[in-house]
Amino acid sequence: MRQGPAGRAAAAMLLVVLLAAGCDAGADDGTGGGQSGAAAAADQPGDIVLASGRDVTGKGGIRQQLIDEWNREQEGKGSGHRARLVELPGSADQQRSQLLGALQSGSAEYDVVNLDVTWVPEFAAAGLVQPLPDKLVDSDVIKSVAATARWGDKLYAVPFNSDVGLLFYRRDYLQTAGVTETDLSKGTGGWPVVQQLIRALDAARKRLPEAYEKGWTSQLDGSYEGLTVNGIEAFASASASGGFTLTDKEGRYAGSVDELKAGLNELRNRTEAAYTLPAAAQSDEADTLTDFAAGRTGFLRHWPYAYRTLHQSLPEDKLGVAPLPGRAVLGGQNLAVATGSQRSIAAGQLVEFLTNRENERCLLDAGFAATRISAYVDDKLACKAAKPPGQATAAPTSERTDHMPRDANGRPGYARGTLLPALENAVQRPRTPLYGAFSQTFTAQLARLQGDKPPSDEELAKRLHEQLKKALPRG
Repeated sequence: MRQGPAGRAAAAMLLVVLLAAGCDAGADDGTGGGQSGAAAAADQPGDIVLASGRDVTGKGGIRQQLIDEWNREQEGKGSGHRARLVELPGSADQQRSQLLGALQSGSAEYDVVNLDVTWVPEFAAAGLVQPLPDKLVDSDVIKSVAATARWGDKLYAVPFNSDVGLLFYRRDYLQTAGVTETDLSKGTGGWPVVQQLIRALDAARKRLPEAYEKGWTSQLDGSYEGLTVNGIEAFASASASGGFTLTDKEGRYAGSVDELKAGLNELRNRTEAAYTLPAAAQSDEADTLTDFAAGRTGFLRHWPYAYRTLHQSLPEDKLGVAPLPGRAVLGGQNLAVATGSQRSIAAGQLVEFLTNRENERCLLDAGFAATRISAYVDDKLACKAAKPPGQATAAPTSERTDHMPRDANGRPGYARGTLLPALENAVQRPRTPLYGAFSQTFTAQLARLQGDKPPSDEELAKRLHEQLKKALPRG
């Protein structure tokens, strides 16, 4: 006998209850959290909304493809669930404000939120996202990346795609300048070596393209997170102990004037006018990509997605990528389940699907930095849920749209030898529920280095020390 709408709804509800009963995400198993019985009972069929920033692989890109695959699986199971991706407009800071407003209002508009790694402590401490079972982040997740998903002793998110600072450079410029070894993929030997290479470029300026202006560029705009990231990389590189943190495990300020002074000296050295494109002081990621691609600099500090983007216009014999000299900052986004979600069981299942081994390989193939070691080293692992690389959007002709170099197994050419080690050695920005206050304070003080009469390292270190103590009180 064919079921009517009411019968189908009842059957779907029964299926959800049965799934909830057998799903670890629906029970507190003592391994780091889980939804309560009340949450499981409230899990109803319907749309699961995932809120995220822009997908750098483009419209109809890899994130949407993975969600489409999950929807096909749910349709085949008759679960009554369907995921929907909502891309938030604006900068990262604006997206954070939108997510905070939506979750704090209790409107339950979003079920899953894709959080910048620096936001996890804030959203967790505020009770805006739910604890998750520890099993969702296993030993296959890169250790440094896995640490971004926790706050206190609980798991609140699952790493989705990672990020790390890298050094891109023009091989052809170095060759023109008479540099014989232009493969820097195993490391540059530090910033003094990069500065030496820049001096070689400057000496050969007449032989370089007319567009060339300065040695390198980076995101030094103090109106957003770019200057904070560059500052943390300099501070971490200057740390005598090799370890670096400005906050304790509670998120309170734990730095010293001496640490700050050493970091400021390193940042000042990296951003000297002799080496740095003047426009860098007002540049974000898009600006620096444009300047580098146009040939204005020989070096660029950027994120992994630039590997795919830059190779659309620069062939492999002209473009190289290396680990960032010193320490590089870890970035990326983690998936969390909103506390107000009415479909938290299915939302947890969506998170688990999107971050599994195969789908992390899909993210890597598309140009993201994957969070799982297996994506980089398991040659038997292949992406089956997405279109072939270079076909994320419909092409009007059969012309190949993917110009990114790949290894014999289809991964981005630099993934195993350069990207994975860079992620493993990366440092986190300070972990605190008050990260917004930290970044604003840190950037405001670093920006003083760019003035006509910058203060001494000693003076600025003392000022920054006092300001950070106020922004991140010890208790």
